[in-house]
Amino acid sequence: MKTTYPRSIDALELIVADTSRCFHEKGIDASLRGTIDLAIEELFVNMVKYNQGAVHKIVIDIRPIDGGVEVSLTDFDVDRFDPSQPRPVDIDAPLAEREGGGLGLYLIHKMVDSIQYEYRNRQSRITITKRVEDANV
Repeated sequence: MKTTYPRSIDALELIVADTSRCFHEKGIDASLRGTIDLAIEELFVNMVKYNQGAVHKIVIDIRPIDGGVEVSLTDFDVDRFDPSQPRPVDIDAPLAEREGGGLGLYLIHKMVDSIQYEYRNRQSRITITKRVEDANV
C-alpha cells in the first residue's frame, strides 16, 4: 500500500488508521503493529520537523514480506540525513545530563530488524523491516 501524506503532524492519525487497514487487508501479523506504528511515527515526525522547507508530500509504502513487513518513507527536495547510522546515545546518563535528540532513532534501531537509507537527487528514502520473532529462539 503506497500512500502520500501532507507534511503535518496532524497526518499521524490518518497514517495509523491506514497502517491498521493495510495490515488487515494484506494479512500482515498484527503483533508487528506497535513497533511499525512507533517507527513510522518517529521517522515521519523527523521528516516534517527537520525538512521544514520541503513542500512535497511524504510517501509511505507498506508491503508484506516473508514473515513480516517492510515500510519505506520517501521525502523529496531534502538534505541528506542518514538515520541508518544513529549517533551514540548515553542511556545510562542521568536525565539532566543527557543531550537532546537521538533517542527516537536509537529506539527504532533496537526494535526493527533493519534500516536502510538511500539518497539521490535530493530524494530521501528510509526503509525498515520487521519480522515476527520465533518464540523458540
